[in-house]
Amino acid sequence: MVTISGVEKGSRAQRAGVRPGDVLVSMNGRGIRDVLDYRFFETERELRLELLRAGEPYTVELVKPRYASLGLEFDSYLMDRQRSCRNNCVFCFIDQLPKGMRETLYFKDDDDRLSFLFGNYITLTNIDDAEIDRILEMHISPINISVHTMDPELRCKMMNNRFAGESLRHLYRLAQGGARLNCQIVLCPGLNDGAALEHSLSALCQLGEALQSVACVPVGLTRYREGLYPLTPFDRDSAQKALAVIEGWGDKMKADAGARKVFASDELYLLAGRELPPVEFYEDFPQIENGVGMLRDLEEGFLWALEDMEPFAGQRRVVIPTGECGFEFLNKMLDGLRKKCDNIRIDLIPVRNHFFGGTVNVTGLLTGQDICAQLADRPLGGELLIAGNMLRAGEDIFLDDMTLEELSRRLGLPARRVGGSGEDLLCAILGREQPAHTGYNPYEGSWEHR
Repeated sequence: MVTISGVEKGSRAQRAGVRPGDVLVSMNGRGIRDVLDYRFFETERELRLELLRAGEPYTVELVKPRYASLGLEFDSYLMDRQRSCRNNCVFCFIDQLPKGMRETLYFKDDDDRLSFLFGNYITLTNIDDAEIDRILEMHISPINISVHTMDPELRCKMMNNRFAGESLRHLYRLAQGGARLNCQIVLCPGLNDGAALEHSLSALCQLGEALQSVACVPVGLTRYREGLYPLTPFDRDSAQKALAVIEGWGDKMKADAGARKVFASDELYLLAGRELPPVEFYEDFPQIENGVGMLRDLEEGFLWALEDMEPFAGQRRVVIPTGECGFEFLNKMLDGLRKKCDNIRIDLIPVRNHFFGGTVNVTGLLTGQDICAQLADRPLGGELLIAGNMLRAGEDIFLDDMTLEELSRRLGLPARRVGGSGEDLLCAILGREQPAHTGYNPYEGSWEHR
């Protein structure tokens, strides 16, 4: 049972007489515990709602288009408390955050509902057999799983959870039940690379068609690791060795199953001093949110948009701060526009991450204060372009709580948030409006305009 906090004006629920403060007990005879139950049953065309008003039961019956919204609102999106992580992983990035950041950044989520709804990764240590039953009954898929290793004993050690190895049985149940699985391995040199990585990839590839993809990403280490497990970062040699294992298994899966499935993140290639694979290598980009093929996808979108670009008149200058990791790749990509339009000046500036320090050098973890400090003494002009992944979802706020408006004021430049596609970037450089984006509807299995 969940309490309804609001009813959208003009919605089907309001027209049926449902009011804020009513309690939703069941839908089509099935009890409602949380967002998964609600969203699953809301998709039905014919609905019978059992509700309580001031403790008195009443029933609402209605017919609507399949997948259409009822218009009910709840105090929290999940309708109950978000499940926090029960592990204490030796590589956990949250444990490496400095003090004094906003409270929400320190919350470790491990909620299977968020895996389906938003693509979050779960470890399976915070889930029981009844929840697996529900996932399979509802045909919820895909599920994103942080595996890290398929060796039960090593998994317990890496996650500091004595149940971490045993919880791998849930992965096998999901695979046998028909769920599609996207898996993630955070690679820590000397722990789960080498022979341990060979074992993990071998075991995962044996899941067959259930395995949709595996992303192998290098551990990120900040300068705030005092008292934590002693980890070493990847260097050129260890990154090259890890890539040899990952690409070997990818080649095998390509030959045996017709799809590569096993991928390394862009960062691992850059650490190894290797050129990124061509765009075709990444197939349908199943792990792009994990930084797998992200740069190639950006480049392809940018070059296609550049080819279709109408002539640009006038003069324009833009300043683009970026992480050190992908600077050379991006600068080379932008040379195509520089050659085509000598009336556009693009200052791509690599920014060192002093805030987190350590080996952190990706664009998405840059802070406003580092950008401000390292650009303040430069002769700037034009417009400041900020990659959207530096900013909080839905808000123009950096990880250090500096706002985009404040950064703009300090540097004396107008600032613009840039979307994640190559077309977005080109439009921003040209000073044009960025195109409308699309989002995936997991209930209808289709893409739609937002």
